[in-house]
Amino acid sequence: MKKGARITGVAREKLAAELSKKYEKGQSIRSLAEATGRSYGFVHRLLLDSDVTLRGRGGATRSKKK
Repeated sequence: MKKGARITGVAREKLAAELSKKYEKGQSIRSLAEATGRSYGFVHRLLLDSDVTLRGRGGATRSKKK
């Protein structure tokens, strides 16, 4: 797939299904974007369009003061 090329129709649906499966198995949006040569925003939008429930952001969390 050529970098920056427009992906539509069946090719977009196929890519969306493939990325959805990988995301649901635990891969991050960033790793999917890097693997496909697409931007983070493109992969994020593709997952949203596929009705995938996105995970919350990772990293350290603050505990509530008592």
